[in-house]
Amino acid sequence: METSTVKRYLPWVVATALFMEQLDTTIVNTAVPAMAQGLSVTPLSLKAVVASYILSLAVGIPVSGWLADRFGTRKVFAIAVSGFTVSSMLCGLAANVPMLVAARLLQGAAAAMMVPVGRLTVIRTFPKSELLRAMNFVIIPALIGPLLGPTVGGLIVHFVSWRQIFFVNVPMGVLALWLIWRYMPDYRGDAPHPLDVKGLLLFGSGTALISWLLEIFGEHEISVEAAAGWLVVACILLGMYVRHARRIAHPLLNLTLFRLRTFRVSVAGGFVTRFGVGALPFLLPLLYQLGLGFPAWQSGMLMMPIAIAAMGMKFISTGVLRRFGYRTVLMVNTVMIGITICGYATVGQATPIHIIILLGLAQGFFNSLQFSAMNSMAYADIEGRDSSQASTIASSLQQLSMSFGLAFGSLVAGWYLGGLPQTDHAAVTAALHHAFLTMGGMTILSGVSFLALKNGDGDSVSRGTMKAAEISA
Repeated sequence: METSTVKRYLPWVVATALFMEQLDTTIVNTAVPAMAQGLSVTPLSLKAVVASYILSLAVGIPVSGWLADRFGTRKVFAIAVSGFTVSSMLCGLAANVPMLVAARLLQGAAAAMMVPVGRLTVIRTFPKSELLRAMNFVIIPALIGPLLGPTVGGLIVHFVSWRQIFFVNVPMGVLALWLIWRYMPDYRGDAPHPLDVKGLLLFGSGTALISWLLEIFGEHEISVEAAAGWLVVACILLGMYVRHARRIAHPLLNLTLFRLRTFRVSVAGGFVTRFGVGALPFLLPLLYQLGLGFPAWQSGMLMMPIAIAAMGMKFISTGVLRRFGYRTVLMVNTVMIGITICGYATVGQATPIHIIILLGLAQGFFNSLQFSAMNSMAYADIEGRDSSQASTIASSLQQLSMSFGLAFGSLVAGWYLGGLPQTDHAAVTAALHHAFLTMGGMTILSGVSFLALKNGDGDSVSRGTMKAAEISA
């Protein structure tokens, strides 16, 4: 197969699978009440349906890089998409809660392989001078999936049945499998090594525990003391993994990659930056529906400008990054994201719809530019042999950061609301306004992390240039 053909269609392969995974992550939350009614259980008893997926995802992502190196990107990606599609069907056919939880566990395990392996294939296919354009296309589903999920889920549940939210994945999965068969290249690691089982147990259990805490904390299912205790346990497990990883030749996740400034700043430095973005899919529907009293369909439509602007940004982000460089763009754009998040604190009953739409367009534009910049810069100084490790680490921390953002946003909003009822529109609006100011302020402050970058960092991606040290090597 010609390289030009692969380059033309590979982003579509990865984007289709990524959109399917991102849409499913958020679409289920909307359907929980209907699912509970259909299965004759209480809504709270279905918390395991959401948590099981998150836990499986957290444990599965770290091993995805090893699987791709060992068995090849094409085979692993095809198995992941097939597993996700089949498990989606099993979810829709589940007759009781245990069957649904089991199917969600399989679904999460498959999703854990799709994102990092798809991203790894893109990194190995495109040279760094073309990587930004390819990543721009692939990252769009990650931005619009969480925004469209609640709307699509609400419409399906309202007009059809909760089971159909899972069958939505079937045609997309079949399309993705056809694209994989036609256009997916097969890359393997140079020297496959044994799986770091001890590292998988330590890191997987630590991240799974944190993910579980983020899911249940704030739902009054666990006390603050118990949550703090489990958080300490999770930190100990992750600390043990760091110690373990430094002592062996082939750890599950190669933490020495954090010595690279571009990778460290993009992945670790951008962790807090994603908090505000991660909270928006939760906070905005609350503002529109509980605060302003809009119906669900109108709330969903008001999320659309963010998605539209995110898609439109990809046409200009390459030129923006080439003109100004990663350091300047990330520092300025982070502040702009924070300002637009704070801007939602001004939205009230008297705010004209066109102002809300303009705010959404601005938010989508800046969010998309930020994600494109951070995700592409992470691989600017990564060697080919380390690409699978870099993709796995980036995917793991991005999953955690978005989960942190959603959970933290809900906790902040709940704290400002206090004991007031959610039927009090004025109280809910005021609480959400304070939450937006808090999350926006945190986002602005997180821009300090990008001061560590130097002016030439990331030029191999944005401008197709190489540093002198790389040329001489």
